[in-house]
Amino acid sequence: MQTLAAPVRSQINHQELEQRVKRMYRAVALNPAERYHFEMGRNLAERLGYPAGALDRVPAAAIDSFAGVGYYFDLARLKKGEAVVDLGSGSGMDAFFAANAVGPQGEVIGLDMTPEQLHKSRDLQHQYRFSNIHFLESYIEEPCIVSNCIDAVISNGVINLSSRKEQVFREAARILKPGGRLVLSDIVTTKPLPEKISCNVSLWAACIGGAIPETRYLDLIEAAGMRVRIVRENPYAFLSKGAQGASRDYGIKSLSILAVKE
Repeated sequence: MQTLAAPVRSQINHQELEQRVKRMYRAVALNPAERYHFEMGRNLAERLGYPAGALDRVPAAAIDSFAGVGYYFDLARLKKGEAVVDLGSGSGMDAFFAANAVGPQGEVIGLDMTPEQLHKSRDLQHQYRFSNIHFLESYIEEPCIVSNCIDAVISNGVINLSSRKEQVFREAARILKPGGRLVLSDIVTTKPLPEKISCNVSLWAACIGGAIPETRYLDLIEAAGMRVRIVRENPYAFLSKGAQGASRDYGIKSLSILAVKE
């Protein structure tokens, strides 16, 4: 892989994108039973690989709003007492999952920019008395966390929504301890998307327009100072015919990735 990767250039309107993403995931938080172009909930989580017994220890309302694209906790191998940051924590399912793994002596920080998602995750945190989680309003490109203090950074289907992916990976590397792990699932492609898709704000918010080629995605991780160790494809598929067609035409797929800070 390349040791340096050029920044991802995007012609997207960043403010419009942010508002469209917030609108989409506001609906996910408030109305998880509605029909979306992507699957949600416990059936999705179990099919992706989440163990049923572990899900039983996560608040059911957080699982209802789960819209992840893969399972990676077997790669993360979280240990008791570790510090974890969840980029784009949403309603909190992965954060609660991680909190159970690191135990009361560990810490999980969930970062999200959508107020309704934060409100839901914080309510569940208090209701179920998860004392080792903190949910903070933050952009994933600008985490307000000190350098070299985190054992694992996790993220599920969120980084593809960012138009500054290289910044997300640089910040992940910054906050990780040496030897710390970046563990994520995300949507990528096998070839570049045409401008009619990559410049469409609605398709960005739908987790399609912002997807970049797998090789480019991995190069950005390594350029940020992390070595990619494991890459595997997930059994994930969009529900709508349009998204399924784009997946066939451009090789849109979900990967789970483990990278280690050097």
